[in-house]
Amino acid sequence: MRLDKFLKVSRIIKRRSVAKEIADKGRILINDRQAKSSSNVVVGDKLEIGFGNKTMIVKITQIIETTKKSDAAEMYEILETKVAENFE
Repeated sequence: MRLDKFLKVSRIIKRRSVAKEIADKGRILINDRQAKSSSNVVVGDKLEIGFGNKTMIVKITQIIETTKKSDAAEMYEILETKVAENFE
């Protein structure tokens, strides 16, 4: 499955266009490698997603083409969430 579609279906990111934009800006890594929105993801991949000052690391546990909101969280496991300190 394409990275941007996985992020939307799993509801990690609400819109596919936003997922594409974030990936194309270089803020997503798949298994510690720079990812594009068109990159393929498979079960077992580790995603590192940068949201401004927050970074979320997840492991893909399932690939489902379409899912209900209540089942979306079963597609991944959150390994770590980091928040950058704001130094002024």
